[in-house]
Amino acid sequence: MKTYQRIFLIVLDSLGIGAMPDAEKYGDAGTNTLGHIWEHRENLNIPNLRKLGLGNLAGRTDEAQGYYARLQERSVGKDTMTGHWEMMGLHVKEPFLTFTETGFPEKLIQELEKAFGRKVIGNKAASGTEIIEELGGQEIKNGDIIVYTSADSVLQICGHEKYTGLENLYHFCEAAREITMRPEWRVGRVIARPYIGEKTGEFKRTSNRHDYAIKPYGKTVLNALKEAELDVISVGKINDIFCGEGITESNKSKSSVHGMEQTLEIADRDFHGLCFVNLVDFDALWGHRRDVQGYADELEKFDINLGVLLGKLREDDLLMITADHGTDPTHTGTDHTRETVPLLCYSNRMESAGALKEQDTFGVIGATIAENFAVKKPEGLIGESLLSEMK
Repeated sequence: MKTYQRIFLIVLDSLGIGAMPDAEKYGDAGTNTLGHIWEHRENLNIPNLRKLGLGNLAGRTDEAQGYYARLQERSVGKDTMTGHWEMMGLHVKEPFLTFTETGFPEKLIQELEKAFGRKVIGNKAASGTEIIEELGGQEIKNGDIIVYTSADSVLQICGHEKYTGLENLYHFCEAAREITMRPEWRVGRVIARPYIGEKTGEFKRTSNRHDYAIKPYGKTVLNALKEAELDVISVGKINDIFCGEGITESNKSKSSVHGMEQTLEIADRDFHGLCFVNLVDFDALWGHRRDVQGYADELEKFDINLGVLLGKLREDDLLMITADHGTDPTHTGTDHTRETVPLLCYSNRMESAGALKEQDTFGVIGATIAENFAVKKPEGLIGESLLSEMK
């Protein structure tokens, strides 16, 4: 059985490949993020992803050079944290709270206003760009603070970098995180959403976003890797998702393209362990906004950089590409969608390729990584390694 010195795990945030068997319970029957994008963009130009087997998972008959499988999610839910935590072995049995339909309870808003010393405005599910257009001027004029949610388990706080100040915004988010640890208000993440601009029509969000997530409820494969003194390098929001647990180096990204550029730089370095990457723009910019063409464009841009990464892979590298949930841009509403996800595995060392059987948990990813580096998984983690099946 071959083992690898470096593993690159890239999450194409929200690239689902078909409804889960229980999708109807979530209102997501018939969803298929990749499939419906491909229907709208028949000439979708993703040769490198197809080389690794993604086309085969979408009903094409490509001659793949890697191993590919469809993964089901065992955990309850369809959000970012649930998907990523399960990849690293945690079985999430209770969904995180959402406030999409009603906004946050009045009692919570009162607690936030007391902590902030400011009036809270917004308090509804909204697009982040639209709500600053609507309320940014009021925040600047009156010193109010914008709080909103989405289809995810999140409480998001907008703050103007000049008039509210980044440090104040981060302080407000820290206070909100403490308040929302109460069971009746416990959201998965509190997110700082800074922006700039002087008036409506000029407001623009910046890359100084920061997520304040709940810590994983137990140790994950990442903790085991770090304790074994292996490198665990995060790119994008991975560090935030795991609250830094098991991470040895964190790299914030300005965009998905920037995240891939960072990954390419890391590929030029010598390290021993895991480079764990999240590319969020598929979800944040295109899936939630139900923009099929934007999503297709983002996939094509990623595929170009994927080709560059494939050229940088060493003989003892393993590349794994997956997703954490779906966000079908052709579906109703703006929520994530309960879908299976792809797993693509490739190494220059592989002597064969092809389909692996469908797996019943994302946890096979973390289990495979743990076995590769000969570290023992923490007690209670789910998923069995696929390493011996990839020859």
